[in-house]
Amino acid sequence: MESRALVNPYDDYDGSAASTQALFDSHGKLTPEFSERLASKVKELLVLMENGLRSANPRDCTAYLGWAGIALLYLRLHGVFGDPASLQKAREYAERSLECLTRRHDVTFLCGDAGPLAVAAVVYHRLQRPQDADDCIDKLLQLHQAVVRDSSGLPDELLYGRTGYLYALVFINQQLGQDRIPLRHIQQISEAVIQSGELNSRKFRVQNQSPLMHAWYDERYVGAAHGLAGIYYYLMQPGFVGAEERLHGLVKPSVDHVRRLKLPSGNYPASVGENQDLLVHWCHGSPGVVYMLLQAHKAFGESQYLDDALECGEVVWRFGLLRKGYGLCHGTAGNAYAFLALYRQTQNPKHLYRACMFADFCMNYGKHGCRTADHPFSLFEGMAGTIYFLADLLQPLKARFPAFEL
Repeated sequence: MESRALVNPYDDYDGSAASTQALFDSHGKLTPEFSERLASKVKELLVLMENGLRSANPRDCTAYLGWAGIALLYLRLHGVFGDPASLQKAREYAERSLECLTRRHDVTFLCGDAGPLAVAAVVYHRLQRPQDADDCIDKLLQLHQAVVRDSSGLPDELLYGRTGYLYALVFINQQLGQDRIPLRHIQQISEAVIQSGELNSRKFRVQNQSPLMHAWYDERYVGAAHGLAGIYYYLMQPGFVGAEERLHGLVKPSVDHVRRLKLPSGNYPASVGENQDLLVHWCHGSPGVVYMLLQAHKAFGESQYLDDALECGEVVWRFGLLRKGYGLCHGTAGNAYAFLALYRQTQNPKHLYRACMFADFCMNYGKHGCRTADHPFSLFEGMAGTIYFLADLLQPLKARFPAFEL
């Protein structure tokens, strides 16, 4: 981990009001000075991003690397700043994404057609174009049967699997109203994920350790993007698993199995059976596992889950300023969201302070000798994701890791 992270140069929160007075008040409201600094950096980086996007792949529709991700950024900027120009920018990029849908088997929010369709639906809703929004939602729901079908061959994870499609449906409900997509659609996907998990548990002969098991190309990943933590985070959402006994009998012991994979440092391996302690990313490692643990604490009320989540936060604080860059998937901005999740659940100002320190790091974009991302202006690898985080931090209690956190 040490080789992949920069030494954290910031003093940690010391419990005094003096350590936070330049950042936020006792209620977690950011000071005008720090808010202005964040907003100014957002504007500055947006200019650089827009210029850089001229050389982006014109045919990538996805939220992860392509136009839907830029639309999602502008949609969030509209929510934070209320600027009508941001909504028009969101429309422009959403429509660009709709022009180059993959029409392949990729059905997820991040890496398939579900993302462009869901983002466009929300943009059209905000623009008061209900027919266009409904058309996008209808196309999104046409993918549903293929997702729940046993023979679809889909994995269960977030980037390319069932939970990635499930997120698109929940995103619609969050933005348009909780009953826009019937709960039964979400429960059907959750049930398909559980059945797949039971099948894989038998396949890998781990029923006694974990009633559910999930794999991507036969690799049992642990983290949020491809792995168990991301899947169980969704299965523990209220109402997603219809039968309470299945939640407690199947999901809870499977979450406990992930807990047992914890490494001595408090970090988590990239995959089951691996002991290397290398990655502190949202996609692999503690910054993604923390969401599963916090949701388990909400769902089951046991302190052990919160204790482990707090230990994840310590790992992120020590090793989360990444040489790999400032992005969301495997960068400092994505890691900072772990602190915001911990702050919401605990109300401990230490976590908000730490998020602000990581934001300070991100506001010095490009000055640390970090690696330049392969897609340097995209939402999940590049500058767009950093902008999203800096804007999100302006409303700490509303901030959510994009395209993942509910």
